[in-house]
Amino acid sequence: AWLSALFLPVVQIISAFAIGGIIWYSGVQIEFEGISIGGIQAFLSYMTFMMWPIQDLARVFAEMQRSLASAERIFTLVDTPPEIKNKPNAIDPGTIRGNITFEHVSFWYEDEMPVIKDLNLNIKRGETIALVGSTGGGKSTIVNLLCRFYEPKRGRILIGNHDYTDMSLEAIQSRIGVVLQTPHLFSGTIRENIAYGRLTASQEEIERAAKLTGAHKFITHFDKGYDEQVGEGGVLLSVGQKQLISLARAVLSDPEIFIMDEATSSVDTLTEALIQKGMEAIMQDRTSFVIAHRLSTIKRADRILVIEDGQIAESGTHADLLKLEGKYYKLYTQQFRLEREDA
Repeated sequence: AWLSALFLPVVQIISAFAIGGIIWYSGVQIEFEGISIGGIQAFLSYMTFMMWPIQDLARVFAEMQRSLASAERIFTLVDTPPEIKNKPNAIDPGTIRGNITFEHVSFWYEDEMPVIKDLNLNIKRGETIALVGSTGGGKSTIVNLLCRFYEPKRGRILIGNHDYTDMSLEAIQSRIGVVLQTPHLFSGTIRENIAYGRLTASQEEIERAAKLTGAHKFITHFDKGYDEQVGEGGVLLSVGQKQLISLARAVLSDPEIFIMDEATSSVDTLTEALIQKGMEAIMQDRTSFVIAHRLSTIKRADRILVIEDGQIAESGTHADLLKLEGKYYKLYTQQFRLEREDA
């Protein structure tokens, strides 16, 4: 930063002094008739022509310094050894369909600040689990542990009766589909963004995935259809349209475990209904996890878990938890009241 800030101004200051020196010296020479006005003009032109490439060189040097600093940060990140690694004899069981069990799982990001505390949870194959609760309760951490972005500090997680640390990272993560609150699209066409879920997919498979999630209808309204450009990060589409495309991408990848993390929190009610239909298409015959603050998206879940302070405070169906009139009941009635006030 210092080099970039100093180099170009220094060159410009030297140029200014050089031009000033030529003008002063020329003025002295004119008195003794040693140089003409045309000669002075020529010298100034020569000086200007000579300084332009030097100033360009200074500009390029400053950009090069910024590039070197950026490259250093990039390579520092690339060279950082990952905390989560495969064991020497890690296996690929061929599938991760099966029951998922959390056995006395505890996890923390910082010592003496546990996020998950002695969590015990058994999830049956094909079950849809909804995670609700206040922000910071540990919902996303549970999902991150399942995806093996982190590993338990204590306890273990079993997938199909196998400790998932005995499996390879690719065996787990390639079979999990995740749709986040803020979907990310790459610069390119709608077709390319959906096909990112499975690069070898045919056009028929891409359209089938779009139809299942409800994205096909708005895609066909574009002049170029599936060849419509989405812009960098999907800026040419609405949030709801981007979310439906990310759902179609997840359907195309055909995941064995599906995760929805706040996918409907930033869309309107009509788009939320479309996303819910897409979710139902994906969740069929799959173990699914849904994290949501909008409780209307989780009513049909097989089981709802209320997560508070890293533990399961309540567990049951939507109707069962309303009968308890506990934490879930308070969350639901409060949200329903706010929706009525907004209406």
